[in-house]
Amino acid sequence: LSMKHSLILFLLLTGTVQLLAQQRSLYEFTVQDIDGKEISLSTLKGKKVLVVNVASNCGYTPQYEALETLYTKYGTSGFTVIAFPANNFRGQEPGTNAEIKSFCTSTYHVTFPMMSKISVKGEDIHPLYTWLTQKDQNGVMDAPVTWNFQKFMIDESGHLIGMVDPATPPDCDKIVNWITNKK
Repeated sequence: LSMKHSLILFLLLTGTVQLLAQQRSLYEFTVQDIDGKEISLSTLKGKKVLVVNVASNCGYTPQYEALETLYTKYGTSGFTVIAFPANNFRGQEPGTNAEIKSFCTSTYHVTFPMMSKISVKGEDIHPLYTWLTQKDQNGVMDAPVTWNFQKFMIDESGHLIGMVDPATPPDCDKIVNWITNKK
C-alpha cells in the first residue's frame, strides 16, 4: 500500500473504532442488584441514569441523602440513580451486600436501586466501569474513578454524556439542570 492509502485506511479504521465505541450503551450490561438478582440495564431504556460508586465509611457517604432526594424528586419523571458499592478506596466499603443494604436503608433511607458490590478500577474492574471510564469504550471521555461517589450521567438512549467528580454534591446545578433539561 502507498503511504496515502495507508493513511486513508488508518483514518477509516480509527473512525470506525470511534463510531463503534459510540454505538455501545449502558443497555448492553447486566449487573446484580444488592440481593444478587440479575438485572439487565436495558430495563432503563428511556430514562436518564446517574451511576454512582458508593461506600459506607467515606467522608462523602452523606451524599446518599442528596442521591435519595434526587431519586425521590425526579424518579417518577424518567430519572433514576443506580449505586454500585465498591471497596477500591482505602477499604471504605468493607461490608457484605447485606450489611451495605442494611446500612443504606437504616441510616439514609435509600430507596433507589443498589447493586452488588463490584470493583470500579484496577485489574478486576467491572465491565460496566470499563465502559464508563474509557473513551475507547464509551466514545466520549476518559474518566477513571478517582474516589467514592463519582457520578456518571447517562442519557435516555443509554449513552454517557458526562461525569461529576466525587467531591461535588449530587444535587449540584450540573446534575439538576441535566435532569430537568435546563441549560
